[in-house]
Amino acid sequence: MSQHTVTINVANKRLKIACPAGHESALLQAAEEINKRLEKDTKKSAVMKSPEQALVMMSLNLANDLIQARSELEQEREKMQSKIELLQTTIEQAVNSPKSA
Repeated sequence: MSQHTVTINVANKRLKIACPAGHESALLQAAEEINKRLEKDTKKSAVMKSPEQALVMMSLNLANDLIQARSELEQEREKMQSKIELLQTTIEQAVNSPKSA
């Protein structure tokens, strides 16, 4: 897959990023998400932080959100697996039960 350069703006900095062809939209969305989170965190905090501190805090919050989403996904997967097993058992019982005449 070929790569080319995409220019994004993050924290009022213009950055040129190498990006695989076809992934430009995802990269631009990621940059937009970072900027939204930085703006939200800046509005919440009464203390002025350096851009580096703001980026670190935003990164920690983003990582926490990812960890929570993974945990929720795993819990949902376990629930679905349990339902599948119950359905399989029910089907096996129905197929293997003696037929009444």
